[in-house]
Amino acid sequence: MTERVDKDIDTSGLTCPMPILRLKQALRSMESGQRIRVVATDPGTQSDFVAFAAQTGHRLLKSHIEADKFIYVLEKA
Repeated sequence: MTERVDKDIDTSGLTCPMPILRLKQALRSMESGQRIRVVATDPGTQSDFVAFAAQTGHRLLKSHIEADKFIYVLEKA
């Protein structure tokens, strides 16, 4: 079963705070309930994305590491 994702962004090579800033920018153009997948290489995103979801109400649906990249799927509140 493939996971429904409405938007993808790749923040590979960017360090804090840029992955979160790019995510915030992308979320502005999305509707509530839509999902976004973010690819990152900064290990700091592991805690940043958890904190971002907790502070903003967006749901962090998935977080895993794949081939040295951090993959996140969030659902817009």
